[in-house]
Amino acid sequence: MRIAVDAMGGDFAPREVVRGALQVSAQIDFTDEIVLVGDEAAIKGELEQSGMPTPDSISIVHASQSIDMHEHPVQAMKRKRNSSLVICANLVKQGEVDGTFSAGNTGAAMAIALYDIGRIKGIERPAIAAMLPTLRGAALLLDAGAMMDCSPQNLLQYAVLGSIYADKVLHVVNPSIGLLNVGSEAGKGNDLTKNAYQLLASSDLNFYGNVEGKDVYEHITDVVVCDGFVGNVLLKASEGICELIVDMLRRELVSVGGDVAVNANMHIARILSKFDYAETGGAPLLGIDGVALIGHGRSNQRAIVSAVKSTLAAAASGYLARVREVVAL
Repeated sequence: MRIAVDAMGGDFAPREVVRGALQVSAQIDFTDEIVLVGDEAAIKGELEQSGMPTPDSISIVHASQSIDMHEHPVQAMKRKRNSSLVICANLVKQGEVDGTFSAGNTGAAMAIALYDIGRIKGIERPAIAAMLPTLRGAALLLDAGAMMDCSPQNLLQYAVLGSIYADKVLHVVNPSIGLLNVGSEAGKGNDLTKNAYQLLASSDLNFYGNVEGKDVYEHITDVVVCDGFVGNVLLKASEGICELIVDMLRRELVSVGGDVAVNANMHIARILSKFDYAETGGAPLLGIDGVALIGHGRSNQRAIVSAVKSTLAAAASGYLARVREVVAL
């Protein structure tokens, strides 16, 4: 596989991006290729400062522009056609790489993927898929924020996209699908969820039914579908609750002290790592006619390593071919 990585995307780019790419390429069994896209001089400078030899598996494609984290997505896409994000997308579109990853401006990454790569024929709207930690590993949530307003047909397509991704990339056998709702009973919810329920129930998918917010973390289903507004609220609320609980526990441990506090903090750190974005491997933009993943803006070297591996895995999985095949039926 050959993937393009936006070397200018993220709060710590290009340093952490370059270091992450080098770490992946240095692995003994690495046989893929990484194309670092961005300011050539800056990338070469980071490669030299790393103190590591640059392997043949890493190459550079120069981009004279970059899109900042706080730029307006559509305006940036139109004004900066020589940006690293646009060049990455065009490399995918032209078939020169098998996938792309960026930890840069999420809105711009989605807008550029839609405009320059395009949607899979038959898919109305793309979705951001996010991994949420559960009692049995992780569940795939989509949409996590790409589309605020959805139709029942969109949610059905999200279920198809999520099911195939879970199967091909995450290796979940016959993944179950849950519809995020305010109650588990059929007939619950608003017009969107009621109508989506009927579509999902009559589909060939392994549809479990409605799931509530708490059910997501109990891993009642492998895939959870909802509109982007609800999904983004759930995702960010989950992050906030996790930080709150950990902070409260650590404050209590201060008063305990001694070996008990040390041991407890070790266990807390282990639990907290399950919520660490650096371990999730980035979030795929599903429905795009190419493999495209995005990462947290604060991605460090460890997060870049995880994301590059996930992008390579998605590119090699045959996920896209299967989606095209299913949608064409």
